[in-house]
Amino acid sequence: MLGFLQGFAYGLFLTCLPWFLAGMVNPSLAMPGESPNRLQVIWRYWLLVPFIGFLIWLTSLWGGFGPSLWGWLAGLGAIAVELPLERRFRDWRARRRQRKFEAEHARQEALRRAALARESSEAGVEILDPSEPPANADEVVLALWRAKQALLGAQRSDLATQADRLYSRYRHVLGVLGNRFDSGELAFERSRTLISEVCFGAVDNLTAMASQARGVAGVDGDFVRRRLAREGKQLSTAERVALKRRLELIEETERYLKRLSARNEAALTALDDTAVAMARIETGRPQASVAADQALTDLRDFVGRADRYARRE
Repeated sequence: MLGFLQGFAYGLFLTCLPWFLAGMVNPSLAMPGESPNRLQVIWRYWLLVPFIGFLIWLTSLWGGFGPSLWGWLAGLGAIAVELPLERRFRDWRARRRQRKFEAEHARQEALRRAALARESSEAGVEILDPSEPPANADEVVLALWRAKQALLGAQRSDLATQADRLYSRYRHVLGVLGNRFDSGELAFERSRTLISEVCFGAVDNLTAMASQARGVAGVDGDFVRRRLAREGKQLSTAERVALKRRLELIEETERYLKRLSARNEAALTALDDTAVAMARIETGRPQASVAADQALTDLRDFVGRADRYARRE
């Protein structure tokens, strides 16, 4: 055994110089890992491996001088066998670290968006169950329910809260409307039609938001920023431009989502205005029809403005 170790040490000594020269020409030939450099080659083949060989040789001297042929051969091939194994181990460890990082990042992102959704939620908002639509849901409620499902599928729970808010406003306005008018009255039908138009317009916005969010769902902006910060000087021009373009896509999408979200906020305000105007109506007085007509006019004006804004975009 000591003769094998002695031969192994001699073989290891002999291979240090060829691997050192190969590494000085191209460090990736003689070093594992990403982006090796010549300083690492010097440390490994001029200091570390010779030191290991020297320790093995000193240990083998207890058995006298008698290196074995098999030890020589094993020493000559040791680095050639060890390098691929070390590369595989490093790759496995990097993939494992990346998976853990992505899982933690996804968890933190989910917590952040959940916190954002909680902060943006209002008191008294009724929550649409994404797994099942409400009982006796009409077309507007079903459309809002499907839009919320789409946003949750795009991993944008922070935007899905708008569907809950619209659902709550819609039910509230219909409740106020039902208290002020009979379902057979013309004012009731006109009001409900306009309210439905406002809500359907908001549903279109939510659907567009879900579609846009799905388009960039696979782009990890934080990863791109870290890579640009860490490897910015080492990246080629084409790769750097491609990474920056990904960030631009995310930023453009977020700006578009904010515009659509602002339009939904305007729809919510219109529904609030309608609910307040309807609540002020006293149907037993002669002025009731005038107040109702004014509320309908305001709501119709909003619908017209929303249509013109959509065509302009």
